[in-house]
Amino acid sequence: MESEKQLLAAALKWDEAIAHNDLPEMERYMANDWVIVGSGDGITSRADFLASVSSGDLVHSKMTTEESRIRIYGDTGLVTAKGISEGTYKGQFFSLYEWSTSVFRREGDQWLCVLTMLTPVQPK
Repeated sequence: MESEKQLLAAALKWDEAIAHNDLPEMERYMANDWVIVGSGDGITSRADFLASVSSGDLVHSKMTTEESRIRIYGDTGLVTAKGISEGTYKGQFFSLYEWSTSVFRREGDQWLCVLTMLTPVQPK
């Protein structure tokens, strides 16, 4: 149960870093080979994601988590969460209600995300 709490805490801290556009803090939770798979743009690498934040093309203003499911399998953890991602991309406002599934690997006492998959949620 302690591993699940640690993984959830890492995932929430990572969300907070993204919401504050804090590059050094974001990088703490991302493996070097991390990728994100979105519903529109396909696969984005860690380097491209961080470059978008660094340049100001991608600016988050909100990352919320309404519910989450945590599972641990040895040194692999899965975080599935539903929430809102909001901000601007190249000056255009976005607000996405989505499920995110992130795969983490444990390295010592730290969890690093290796993959994030986004799935849109239809508002009720």
